[in-house]
Amino acid sequence: MPLSEEEQRLLEQLEVALAADDPNLASALRGSKLRARNRRRAMVSVVGFVVGIAALMVGVIVAITPLGVVGFVIMLGSAYAFLIAWRSGVGSRAEAAASREREPSSSGGRGVSRIQPATSGSFMDRMEERWRRRRDSGPGN
Repeated sequence: MPLSEEEQRLLEQLEVALAADDPNLASALRGSKLRARNRRRAMVSVVGFVVGIAALMVGVIVAITPLGVVGFVIMLGSAYAFLIAWRSGVGSRAEAAASREREPSSSGGRGVSRIQPATSGSFMDRMEERWRRRRDSGPGN
């Protein structure tokens, strides 16, 4: 049963008030819906990939080339959809960082942060920085 216009307006006002009162809670609620949707997309993509493999194999075994090609295209499309869903929220770095921030620190109160600062730059810049840190710490340090 759909909501009336009055109920929709009241619901929107409640959502705005919640976001103003506790923005962290509102953000967490919005994020959980997005992650759930991306998880569903990822699972559908996995099922599509399996269907594509089956179509490809049947096409090869029965010697129906167009079926094999269709199966391969389904596999490629499913893999692409899975990667998009994974990057968007299922396995994104932002989600991993947020979950690490919520976990209690296992450093025993030594003040060591488990989250490393985000690095920008090219791959070679990051490798050079690692090399400098290793060289500076040295075997005797």
